[in-house]
Amino acid sequence: MSEVILLYCSDFLNILFVKRLTLIFLPGLVLGIILMWGGGKAIEATSTDKFCNSCHVHPQADISFKKSLHYETQSGFRAHCVDCHLPPKGDGYLPEKVRTGLRDVWSYWFKDSASFDWEAKSKLDHAVTHVYESSCLKCHPNLFPAKLTKEGMDAHLYYDQQVKKGLDIRCINCHLNAGHYDPNYLHAKNTGFGQIASTGEVYTEPAKVESFTGFTEKIPGSGVSFNMKAIPAGSFKMGSPDGEKYRNPDEGPVTEVQLDPFFLGEVEVTWDEYMTFFAQTSRGGKTATDQKAAAPEVDAIVGATPPYGQPDQNWGKGKRPAISMSHHAAQVYCQWLSKVTGKTYRLPTEAEWEYAARSGKETPYFFEGDPKQFMKKKLFSSKRDTAVINSFVVYQENSKAKTQEPSFVLPNPFGLKNMLGNVAEFCADWYSPDTYSKYGQGPLKNPNGPASGTEHVVRGGSYKSAADLVRSAARSQTLTEQWLKTDPQSPKSIWWYSDCFYVGFRVVCEFDEKTGKK
Repeated sequence: MSEVILLYCSDFLNILFVKRLTLIFLPGLVLGIILMWGGGKAIEATSTDKFCNSCHVHPQADISFKKSLHYETQSGFRAHCVDCHLPPKGDGYLPEKVRTGLRDVWSYWFKDSASFDWEAKSKLDHAVTHVYESSCLKCHPNLFPAKLTKEGMDAHLYYDQQVKKGLDIRCINCHLNAGHYDPNYLHAKNTGFGQIASTGEVYTEPAKVESFTGFTEKIPGSGVSFNMKAIPAGSFKMGSPDGEKYRNPDEGPVTEVQLDPFFLGEVEVTWDEYMTFFAQTSRGGKTATDQKAAAPEVDAIVGATPPYGQPDQNWGKGKRPAISMSHHAAQVYCQWLSKVTGKTYRLPTEAEWEYAARSGKETPYFFEGDPKQFMKKKLFSSKRDTAVINSFVVYQENSKAKTQEPSFVLPNPFGLKNMLGNVAEFCADWYSPDTYSKYGQGPLKNPNGPASGTEHVVRGGSYKSAADLVRSAARSQTLTEQWLKTDPQSPKSIWWYSDCFYVGFRVVCEFDEKTGKK
């Protein structure tokens, strides 16, 4: 009898447990279904172009999108904001949507949209952080469609090869214009580049220099002139001391250097100057033989072919520093300038460059201030005092992500502008991280770097650089392969970099018998 009672009680308890479990589970299941359905609807509602535009306060983005190839396609398919600015579903879509949404809501409510530099944010450096390669490939899985041009085939083949090598190359590097139309964007051979209108006086003779004083050089056959500053002979400590903030290992040990006098360009070579060189020497569609016949007056120096794309990035030419040319092109420019002026022009040595940049100072900059004082602070840090550096340097914090004209800054004690910032500058020396250690303590007389190498020295930092990278001692180097990453031509150009828009150069004129040395 007791066994029957126990069995009955057990069955009763099981039934009671199941009922209670059902009462708990069923509402939870229903609630879960409702939440999933509601979540799906919320994701759908917040993924429309209209919803995106309700939060984003830059109407030009929507206007340029509606003019782009992604808005009106030949197939009739219309891309939407989330198709490019989020990864595909199943590939981290939801976490990225939440992260992006929180960031945009924060910006909408707590940031001043008037302070946003929309032009800078439309450039490639920023765009690559908001466009997903996986999304591009999801919509365009076939890299070699039947209607693709031979040029496109070659470019996509190159892309495919680089990706298989594990190199960081993206669709947007070449197709920046696909999602947001820019009428000035060009990713093709720029056959119209270099066409300049001659206005005003045309010089027939270069400047005559009879003493060691600054002079204004005149380029014969053009109306272009530029100022050269006389840099006196002297000695200085090259490199940075161990205690300098943000010092890099390749900046030492400090070496005593002695230099002869030389002339140095007041500013970096401008587009006006470089375009004159291009116009007088460019091959265009000519062969080297054609060029020799056309320009015997400069001993047939064969200059650059037309660039691929827009070298000036549509920032403007004129007095802005010329950019995008290769180190080789800068050297040929100096050869040409020497021929047309009868003087000896060349790139500065690294020692000459640093001597001129320091202009008698041993501090991190030629003006007062600590690099730490000028660096961008973290949230809630005390406000920086950048008035001094802003007066002398075009750098990350004041450049608006592009080069500026020389009038933007004040000169250093030698009368030179933009030695620090604006564009980084080529030097003649080969780069090596241990150059200074091999020099020894000195004193060294007119050093010119290692006897050989694979990349050249670049100095000065640029409009992209933080304050620590525009110190007088900061060193860098050319990155030839990286700077030609998206050049689809085969062979790649020896004249133009496709992926470097922050390096230019200034010229040295030697003080010799041609320039007044007795």
